Amino acid sequence: MSDSPLYVQIKDYIADNIDSGYWSVGEKITTELELTKQFNVSRMTVNKAIRDLVNDGKLVRKPRAGTFVCAPAEKLESPLLDTTNIANEVEQRGHLYHSDVVKHTAIVADNTVATKLGIMLGSNVFYSEIIHFEENVPIQLELRWVNPSFVPDYLKQDFTNVTPHEYLSDTCPLTAIEHTVEAINPDTSIRERLNLSQHEPCLLLNRRTWSQDKLISSALLYHPGSKYKLSSKVSFN
Repeated sequence: MSDSPLYVQIKDYIADNIDSGYWSVGEKITTELELTKQFNVSRMTVNKAIRDLVNDGKLVRKPRAGTFVCAPAEKLESPLLDTTNIANEVEQRGHLYHSDVVKHTAIVADNTVATKLGIMLGSNVFYSEIIHFEENVPIQLELRWVNPSFVPDYLKQDFTNVTPHEYLSDTCPLTAIEHTVEAINPDTSIRERLNLSQHEPCLLLNRRTWSQDKLISSALLYHPGSKYKLSSKVSFN
């Protein structure tokens, strides 16, 4: 039995049935009354689960008809062969952006972090963990490690007013990037931060950035697989 609140369990049940194709686009889902009986909960609990899925764009309510599965919204898009400020991307789509800073601290580099940043094991490293939102919907979880030798004032920044990308671009102009992309099944912590249904995958962008010959930062950027796509354009002269 899951330890999640009952409304979350119902929300995951509905979302999983949609994602698996059990309920197809345009199909009416189980009624609220039937769901209250199935899960032995109050109508209010079922209503909250459905309301959240309506807000997520997975369901639509039609008066006197019921609740139906929505067609997938057009996925948000970011460039793959470039780095951009996610706040600018959101604003260019005409939407509201904000972020929640989960962590912003100094840590000691373990073997994985030391290898990522090309530094000695046990060195001090700056670390930030930030959730980026578009219209109050989480669209990216950013985990970033920064070499303090090159960016000594990183911890002094307010990343609710400026993104790490914007600050680092101004402080250490980008000259090279390295990144890989993979689809993953996220762990519980990532799933909760991005408000994902139980079996929804993530797109993970693993990125390192240089300024001149200095390896400045390493970042893991998690995106909801149902809402995001990464694209590239290459010109041949």
